[in-house]
Formats: sequence, C-alpha cells, structure tokens
Amino acid sequence: QLSTQSKAFCGDDASFGGAPNTHVSPISLGHPGTLPRLNKKQVEYAVRLGLALGSEISLYSAFDRKNYFYADLPKGYQITQDRTPVCVGGTLKIRVGEEEKEVRIHHIHIEEDAGKSMHDAEAPFSQIDLNRAGVPLLEIVSEPDLRSAEEVDAYMSAMRQLLRYLGVSDGNMEQGSMRCDCNVSVRLKESEKLGERCEIKNLNSMRYARRAIAYEVKRQIDLIEAGGRVEQQTLNFDPATGVTAPLRDKEDAHDYRYFPEPDLPPIVLTPEYVEKIRQSLPALPRELYLKFQEQYGLPEYDANLLTQEQPAALFFTALCEHTSNFKAASNLIINKVAPFCNEKGISMEEFPVGYPQLAAFIQLIDEGKVASAAAYQYIFPALAEAPSRSPLEIAQSLNLIQTSDEGLLEKLVDEALANNPEEVERYRNGKKGLMGFFMGEVMKASKGKADPKVTSVLLRKKLG
Repeated sequence: QLSTQSKAFCGDDASFGGAPNTHVSPISLGHPGTLPRLNKKQVEYAVRLGLALGSEISLYSAFDRKNYFYADLPKGYQITQDRTPVCVGGTLKIRVGEEEKEVRIHHIHIEEDAGKSMHDAEAPFSQIDLNRAGVPLLEIVSEPDLRSAEEVDAYMSAMRQLLRYLGVSDGNMEQGSMRCDCNVSVRLKESEKLGERCEIKNLNSMRYARRAIAYEVKRQIDLIEAGGRVEQQTLNFDPATGVTAPLRDKEDAHDYRYFPEPDLPPIVLTPEYVEKIRQSLPALPRELYLKFQEQYGLPEYDANLLTQEQPAALFFTALCEHTSNFKAASNLIINKVAPFCNEKGISMEEFPVGYPQLAAFIQLIDEGKVASAAAYQYIFPALAEAPSRSPLEIAQSLNLIQTSDEGLLEKLVDEALANNPEEVERYRNGKKGLMGFFMGEVMKASKGKADPKVTSVLLRKKLG
C-alpha cells in the first residue's frame, strides 16, 4: 500500500484508520456514472520502486478491469494492470545466514485495493468497511526463486526495508500496508519441474508467512507420499490453528474476464520523466551497507544494524562528518542514541543533541579525558537532558575528568597490590587474567578517574 494522501482513482483520504465507511465517495462506492481519475503519485512511486530494483520501466502501460463479485468490491471489478505492467523485470538481493541470493522480479503493476470484510462468528451477518476500497497498491510479483520459509522472510524484510528507504510505503504489516500472497509448490528431488501450486492469500505478518509456508510444504509432501495429488487451490491460513484451508479452487486469468479499462487513458511516460525520478533516488540500503564497511571500516554487524532503518543510516553518515572515529560513532548510535529514541518514542530526527556535541563526546573518550563507561553512564544522559551544555563542561561538573598523574596513580596501584597479596602471587604464577581485577581495584579507588593506559603500564611494571 502506497503512502499517498488520496486513493488511486479519486480524492478520498487514503490514510489508515477512521470510523468505518467514512473515507469514501461515490467513486469508491462504485455509484453508476462516476469516473476514475489517476493519482499521479502512484505512478511516480511505481517508477521509483522499479528503478531501485533495476526493472525496465514501461513508457507505455494501460489499465484493465479484473471482474469478480464480492461484498467488499462495490464496483464489481478492480482496476489493475494485466496486459502492460508499469515495471518489468528486476532483482532484489537477500541475505540468509552467510549466504547472499538474488531474487528475480517478474513485474510490478499498479492496482487498487478492495474493501474489508469483517466476520464475527457470534453474529448472524458480516460487516463491510469500504475505507480501504480504492487505496493505491503496487503488486510486486517475484519469480519462483525462493526455496524456503527463511528465504521468504529475508525477501519480505529486504523489500520492506527498500520501500521505506524510497518513501513509497511504510511497510506496516500490522495495518495492512504490506501483505503477501505465497504460492507454494514442491517437487521431487530428482525433478526440475515444480508441482501444482497453491496460493495462500493475504498474509499480513512475516511470522504468519513462515508458519503458513512450513505447514503447506509439509501438507503437500505428506499428500504426495501418501499417493495423493495436490490440487491447485486458493488457501487461507488460520494463525490460531496454524493450518491452511481451501477458500476456493484456484482461478485462472480467464475467470476474471480481464478487459481494457475504458474510463482511463493509458500511462505514457517520457525518458526525461523517468530520468528525473532516477536522479531523485536516495542512497539505498545495500549501497549504504557496503559503503559503511568499505569507506568507514565498520564490521558487517554494525553496517547491517545501521542500515536496517534509513534514519539510523542517515544519522551515522551525518555524525561521521564531525568525527573521524567511525566505530565510536557507530557504537554511540547503536548503544545509546537509538535506545534513547525508542524509550522516548521519538524519531532520530528529533534527537535533541547535535552532531558537533556528539563528536565532542566521542573526542572526550578518545583523548582519555573521561573513561568510556563513565561517559556512557553519566555524561550521555546529562547531555540528552541539557543539549546546550558541552560534554567537557558536564564531565567537569560531575568530577569525571580522568587523572594521568603518575605519582598519584602509582600510589593507588601500590595500595591495590598491597591489599591483595594472594592475587598478586597468583598473577605472578601465570594467572594473567587477574590484570582486569587489579585495574578494577584502582578504578574503584580513583572513583573511575584513573587513566586506564597509564594505570595499565604501572600495573605491568609493578607486577613484573
């Protein structure tokens, strides 16, 4: 579902929520004599997604009517693209464990959503909410390249990430902004030919998709091994039971009696229009994932975490303009900034501390003026509460500035060793892991202000 303000072919509000049947008009209600008008934003978003996936953009595409009768489809047909989709081909790279895989895209087409049917087992009737009727959709049809529920999960995650980066959809599955139909078929190990496929409709969570696929694969294998035959069907998945059940026999294209939409002209795009959209594309997740490792030297783990959501990736990129310690910038965002924003319920754009202040925070630690643990525990919260103060000022007010005075530190080291003769003996007998214990004792005595580098040198010198 696209993040447009209005519906695909009329000016009705396309936002989620609202009282039932309030985001409607004669057009979305299918009143006779009403005429659709194309939402240009829907075309722009389709082209943006197609370009990001490397699809061929159709300079000419047209609409068709998909005819069927159901209570939540008041017109008796759905406007879609059957003959000439707006985007053809393309690929999306996914990662499953340590393996990367390329999933081919067959095509992307524009269509409108139907309404929503609500069935209450206790009531003698069903209810219809037409707020969703006419909401703009893009249907992304992949080739049969996915071989497991885990790969489907990775594909859906990567697609949702891309949609959010592009700003074409929020990908919120809980609100129905992203749904998937899973076509499942199995084949014998020595065969290249796929068996009959069954389509599981309208899965609105990745967990449900994994469970539904796992169940359906097992069902089909058990059926074939028992001598049965898989019938082509449309299935529903019940999350409560974890079971798929037939909705109806699988339809073929002729069952929908597709024919050209007479009330809408074709979409005619120019190469200049497509190029303008190409130039407006943001940096995409995979591009940033590789850049963070190659240009900024981040580990794969950090690069993956930072690129999961676009705001974190943009925050990191902006912070790196103010500091050269890129790993420290990554640690700060992952361990402090992101949790702070989640706890406060704010976006990263609303984080109160500026990039220069955060860079100064990192510099305090790098220069050895403040211990990393003390900076994270005390200075960061104080800085978030009073963003106008400098990290150095906060450190001084909290008496956290580390001391590198060798005379004072030597005295503290001597005391730590004198107070722990047994540990000293064990260290000298080979228990080198006790260095951390002695360091902790000095830190405790100095209230965290001992310079760790100077302290470490003194301890090694004294312990021999």
